Amino acid sequence: MRASEIRALFSVVSRPEVVSLAGGMPAVTALPLDAVGSMIGDLVSGMGAQTLQYGSGQGDPRLRERICDVMALEGITDASPSEVVVTVGSQQGLDLVTRVFCDPGDVILAEGPSYVGALGVFQAAEARVRHVAMDDAGLVPEALEEALQRCRAAGERVKFLYTVPNFHNPAGVTLSEPRRQAIIELAQRYDLLVIEDNPYGLLGFDHEPMHALRARDAERVIYLGSFSKTFSPGLRVGWVLAPLAVREKLVLATEAQVLCPPSLTQYAVARYLDTQPWREQIKVFTELYRERRDATLESLAALMPAGTTWTHPDGGFYVWLKLPHGLDAKLMQPRAVNAHVAYVPGIGFYADGSGRENMRLSYCYPEPDQIREGVRRLARVIEAELDLHSTFDAVDTGSFRAVAQPARPARGEDTAPLVGPAGNDAAEDPSA
Repeated sequence: MRASEIRALFSVVSRPEVVSLAGGMPAVTALPLDAVGSMIGDLVSGMGAQTLQYGSGQGDPRLRERICDVMALEGITDASPSEVVVTVGSQQGLDLVTRVFCDPGDVILAEGPSYVGALGVFQAAEARVRHVAMDDAGLVPEALEEALQRCRAAGERVKFLYTVPNFHNPAGVTLSEPRRQAIIELAQRYDLLVIEDNPYGLLGFDHEPMHALRARDAERVIYLGSFSKTFSPGLRVGWVLAPLAVREKLVLATEAQVLCPPSLTQYAVARYLDTQPWREQIKVFTELYRERRDATLESLAALMPAGTTWTHPDGGFYVWLKLPHGLDAKLMQPRAVNAHVAYVPGIGFYADGSGRENMRLSYCYPEPDQIREGVRRLARVIEAELDLHSTFDAVDTGSFRAVAQPARPARGEDTAPLVGPAGNDAAEDPSA
């Protein structure tokens, strides 16, 4: 077991002088906190015998019904409450699924980069992660098929594909419509289970929610959802939607792990969905995050040195940035913290040591002015690193030689696809 690159930063980002572009903390202050507080108080005073007691290992029936209503917004209209297992955040759901399906040595296919919390779960299960390349249109189906063929030829047992199709963490990109269908067809052809992790799907800026992978295949896709991004991360309520045979195993695993999910938080989420204008609240969140995304992209375009590239998310929380050639985000991190700006190095999002030229920037928590200041500080750190590398590039035949410093290229943005797991630029998809 090893520390998460994100968790390791907590003591730093809590310092008031540091602008944190690191943690993906939702803007809970945008909630109607007085109404939410009164709602929870009424729950305890009026239903304390139920809300403060043990509950079912599968979760509260009323909440499971409302979860089905939420998933219907993404085209999952055939889900039954009996197929839903309530979890302590979708992180526990991912852990349960991995416990049920994986033995030590099994192979899991995952996008490169991939969510750091998932990599921790897979590592604890002693599974082997094989990264699949992605670009601006999400996971590349051709790369997925190549990975499946390589694993089959090597006699490796692939248990499932893990994917975050909407507003990817950390890459910020969204899986295109044609690719969604292509991935389902590959899963059917290769008898592949798909774990769809979708905490951000309702937080799109420019279009209605896309249909989930689970909406296309009810038997081959297990869906993970969460209220952490659309309501409250502190309540720790998520869920798994799985076929009944899998659901039974998940409930057994839940009972062995935590006995049951907390009753009070489940009742709170169910009451919130019953009594509060939660769809309108999601719109409030998306407009707030859109403003912060725009501040991030505008600042990056204005301030970053040439050779720096980044993704353009149309929802969610994150921008994935690639540094100019030769720079290492992990080695640069202490100098960034010293300049009072924090980010997450890209190496934390790979299981194979890739990602050193990358970093994840999160725009969900800071105010727009803080974002602009954070990007300004980060740009100065990157420029200082480039100056340092220019000095060492001036070394000729092993001896130091005084040379004139070359002029810095004009600031601007060079759009390029994401970096694949081997460090090579992935090809752009014309369907993006």
